[in-house]
Amino acid sequence: MKSYLKHYIDGAWVDSEGGTRHQVIDPSTEQPVSEITLGTAADVDKAVAAARRAFERWSQSSVADRQALLGRIIEEYKARIPDLAKAMSEEMGAPMALASAAQAPTGLAHFAATLKALGEFRFEEQVGRATVVHEPLGVVAMITPWNWPLNQICAKVAPALAAGDTMILKPSEEAPGCAVILAEILDKAGVPAGVFNLVNGDGLGVGAALSSHRDVDMVSFTGSTRAGIAIAQAAATTVKRVHQELGGKAANLVLEGADLKAVLPPTVAGVLANSGQSCIAPTRLLVHESQVAEATAIVKSMMEQTLVGDPSEVGAHIGPVVNKAQYEKIQGLIQSAIDEGATLVTGGPGRPDGRNAGFYIQPTLFTDVTPEMRIAREETFGPVATITAYADQDEGIRIANATEYGLSATISGDPAKAATVAPKLRAGLVTINSWSPDIAAPFGGYKQSGNGRENGKYGLTDFMEVKTVVGLPA
Repeated sequence: MKSYLKHYIDGAWVDSEGGTRHQVIDPSTEQPVSEITLGTAADVDKAVAAARRAFERWSQSSVADRQALLGRIIEEYKARIPDLAKAMSEEMGAPMALASAAQAPTGLAHFAATLKALGEFRFEEQVGRATVVHEPLGVVAMITPWNWPLNQICAKVAPALAAGDTMILKPSEEAPGCAVILAEILDKAGVPAGVFNLVNGDGLGVGAALSSHRDVDMVSFTGSTRAGIAIAQAAATTVKRVHQELGGKAANLVLEGADLKAVLPPTVAGVLANSGQSCIAPTRLLVHESQVAEATAIVKSMMEQTLVGDPSEVGAHIGPVVNKAQYEKIQGLIQSAIDEGATLVTGGPGRPDGRNAGFYIQPTLFTDVTPEMRIAREETFGPVATITAYADQDEGIRIANATEYGLSATISGDPAKAATVAPKLRAGLVTINSWSPDIAAPFGGYKQSGNGRENGKYGLTDFMEVKTVVGLPA
């Protein structure tokens, strides 16, 4: 079992002040695979103080210095991709093929996209008589989830470094190993002491202490809407900036007359990738009533051809979901759909055949799902798709928008027709015949899916302050 018992504060690995040990469980075996120390408010105070001291110098660093640092980080990161992939596979259950080809490389892609954006960013512009400048924001607390752990960590760390901010990262206690390795990467690349700090912990301890800390200028959080509300409430007492990417319940609006055999596989793939543990997974298929039978047959075949297997093995299969709580939540939603009258097409409750341990979910499809059912309203976070029929395009759009979330939406069908539908969907990301975002383009949600944007120049902007100066000499 790997031990990551120290925090990284002020450029050194240090013992916790009063923390407790926490075992990380391998979701494929239900056995401990690593351990961390859950930090305390005293650890947070130490990390925030280090970040505050470091801000004075790092905020005044040149763009050239930050570019050079990002370049060094990229080179160090490349060398550790196998270690990062293994850590994520063991701790959150991503199969090694996915961990090596997607989970680990997405973090690298954020650093590369941020480096490019930094070189193109306009830090100063004239607006009438005024000069408008973008400046470092301050000390940023980062609280990140377990489902795409490095993706969400690097989407914050990279732009914060580029903007001239200092930071404290609290990764998920479900998948902390990759964050520890990232800290080693940043240290070896020469990130100045105090600029990046890592304090492991849980939400009630370290997360709450960071959110309410008076010397933290911004909290950037990715996770559930429920937790996001608690963080915003804690942050309100110090009027700090709150930047959030929260839950999703993406629709996949299948346009009438679409070539289903062509357009469904690349979009339904988003329900299965990462065992369905993606906030932009387009799980709600909305299909014209004339094509429901054909769509059902295609998706049923996809679900039944998807293998479920050991994440340590290389192959085209999905792994378990991250933990017992998630497993039980998904099982409950599957059962609720049955109880509320949906038609179970394939999959269903319980583990796949031959599995008596591990948090494995059967790839599952329901039809005859109506918008008021729990499974149509609540974020599933598992390999479970639903099909809902619509009578005309306006009804399809209404159903797509009938959710408290607005992170993403997918359109399957003729791109020219989709172009007329996209402006009517209330979501921060709309994909056509695909489901994944562009890492250089802004990413964030409408409604209860959050506020603020990450990626590329938009990530830089959101991690900076804007100042107006009137009266500078010509």
